[in-house]
Amino acid sequence: MIIVTRNTHDYGPYDEALVARFVEEGKLLLHDKARDAVTGEEATIEDFLNLHGLHPQIKSNGSLLRQIAYIGENFIFPHRDIVSSDLHNDRRLLILAIVGLSLSVLMMLPIGGLFVFYGISLYFATIWGMFFYAFFRTRQVKLKTTVFLFFLTQLGVFIIFSGLNRLNFFYLFTHFNFPLSIVGYVFGVGITEEFTKMLPLLYLEKRSREPILAQTLVYYGLMAGIAFGVFEGVEYQTTVNINADYTSAFLLNIARLTSLPFMHAVWAGIAGYFVAMANLYPRYRHGLYALALVIPATLHGLYDSFVNVNYLVSLLIAFVSVILLMTYLRKTSSLREKLRR
Repeated sequence: MIIVTRNTHDYGPYDEALVARFVEEGKLLLHDKARDAVTGEEATIEDFLNLHGLHPQIKSNGSLLRQIAYIGENFIFPHRDIVSSDLHNDRRLLILAIVGLSLSVLMMLPIGGLFVFYGISLYFATIWGMFFYAFFRTRQVKLKTTVFLFFLTQLGVFIIFSGLNRLNFFYLFTHFNFPLSIVGYVFGVGITEEFTKMLPLLYLEKRSREPILAQTLVYYGLMAGIAFGVFEGVEYQTTVNINADYTSAFLLNIARLTSLPFMHAVWAGIAGYFVAMANLYPRYRHGLYALALVIPATLHGLYDSFVNVNYLVSLLIAFVSVILLMTYLRKTSSLREKLRR
């Protein structure tokens, strides 16, 4: 006798001949879980039937055309469901369309040059945005604010990196040999770029009509980082990468569209965390604002410093950055408790 298990529910016990008949009729499957009603031994239905010399053959319900006719046109081409409002309101449909068809639409547009690079960068930024929305959104997160912050960040980036960034003389140290170059990458590149990404978060916090949760501003920080990554990705693809050989340029372009914007997002997410805490606990705002800038700038600068020296160290710094962001979020309650005192 066999007990059949489906979806954690037990059925039976049935004798083996009856189980074989159910298999032939398609009511049970050979790989369904089962166990011996006496010994409790677990196996598949197929294993138990083989032990008893039973080899059921599944009966087809008519010819190919008869089976298709039985399934019916309402399932093969469900035209009424396609035009229904329920389907159009399904977010999964929108996500699938954006991810799967955006580049195909881009190919139809009469654009070229810089706009192609920018369009492709926006495509990958959108994918990252949906990923972050799924993982980090809170009740305060709004799509309209996300889009506004994204393009506000890009506006700030274009303004600052049109010449204002040169006011930071620490950039000069990036031309020195390692380890002196660390000064340039931390105090020049790191401070400037992380401050640029931090500005829209400060603006958003200032304009908010309610205290913003730490995870909310982490999400917006992630989006600000992706926005910066779009700018930097286009810049590198049209200057540095274009001068590399085909294989290297291909790899560098993919990295500038995927992994490197992700790192900018993580560092800006860390900034968002401390900016949020600074506004929730204003007695400690100076220290928290300093941490919002110094920690991401240091991680960013060290990552860049080791890229051409020992890339494994850069990867370790990147991994530590991700761990830090997630640890900060996990310790939010503990920090809140401490800052209340």
